[in-house]
Amino acid sequence: MRKKINVLQIATLNRPIRHDLGYGPIETVIYNIDKGLHELGHHSIVACSGDSDVVGKQYTTIEKSISEYWSINTSVQRENMRRHLALSLERANKDDIDIIHMHDAIMVEYIFKGVFKSPVPIVMTLHVPAAEKEAFDRWKESFKSSSNVYFVPISEYQRNQHQGLVNMQKVIHHGVDVKDYPFKSNPGEQDYLFSIGRITQDKGQDKAIEIAKKTGFRLILAGNVQNKAKDRAFFKTLEKSFDLVIDAGKPFAGSDYYEKVMKPILDSDNQIIYIGEVDSAQKRLWYRHAQATLFPIQWGEPFGLVMIESMACGTPVLALNKGSVPEIVVHEKTGYIMDSIDEIIEAVKAIPLINPIDCRTHIKDNFSIASMAGKYSDLYHQILEISTLCLKTSQ
Repeated sequence: MRKKINVLQIATLNRPIRHDLGYGPIETVIYNIDKGLHELGHHSIVACSGDSDVVGKQYTTIEKSISEYWSINTSVQRENMRRHLALSLERANKDDIDIIHMHDAIMVEYIFKGVFKSPVPIVMTLHVPAAEKEAFDRWKESFKSSSNVYFVPISEYQRNQHQGLVNMQKVIHHGVDVKDYPFKSNPGEQDYLFSIGRITQDKGQDKAIEIAKKTGFRLILAGNVQNKAKDRAFFKTLEKSFDLVIDAGKPFAGSDYYEKVMKPILDSDNQIIYIGEVDSAQKRLWYRHAQATLFPIQWGEPFGLVMIESMACGTPVLALNKGSVPEIVVHEKTGYIMDSIDEIIEAVKAIPLINPIDCRTHIKDNFSIASMAGKYSDLYHQILEISTLCLKTSQ
């Protein structure tokens, strides 16, 4: 029987680590890894902000997360980061931790500078694309293969982007807990297309609007607008296309949410509807009742959680052929992967040909929390075996 491992995940600080976040892709992954490791019997500890709510053991380093996903780097935030890392290191030095798991490139830079001297091996999940890896650029050429840091890409696409990075491991795709996602029993439950994600040009919300207008479908558009000048400007260009703007992130759940929030919106005659940021339980209902989820991204996204969340509900995905999309969607079985917006517009007609059961089964078989946690567990064991062998060799 394999040894149960003590894993210390050092969380990001942008948002708390919780199951009910509206937007927080990295935080959601940290939560899911923690949950998966706990269910495998490993001792999962998460160093995080006090407003978090994890499945394993919570180790609080700062009182509250930043709350915003992006904000100006202030002296208070820098002090919080230093405190977070210092207390995490203090926890790691208690001799019961086998592996540290990190998720923030800036944190790994502290390791390179010698500020954070880990007593155990570090696994670093590569969440960021090559275009946004400034922290990597500052130190990756100097990193040695003998380093005790192991990098995990989240897609083959991303792995190719980070080519040349030492100690690169096999791809581990993200996973979701499929049983948490309500399954659509009727493929044509509602006559709307769904688009969810941070409102920014890279996500292609303007393209989603174009698809809806040219097909005559209603579009439900969800997502937050970060405090970035280019994102605010992009949102302003979208506003003129909205027929209705409403805050659907209200404190209703389950059938109450559908009856009190969703149904009045869907009973209206409006076509392009912006509903703001919704939490995890709410967005699952929007996925479930949609004809399809649109994913007309304009960049090479390393991994789109939206796609696996949608398919977990049985809702197909219509996406542009960019980034990790071909690794996640099975063309003509769980959705359609197209090379242009015009092709997606044509594909809308073929939505009824997709079987919701195929979508959900695909996620169960390939993108579950159990699968993701199992692969990380295998990697941890492999790294610890290497460390033990190196220690014996040096003695």
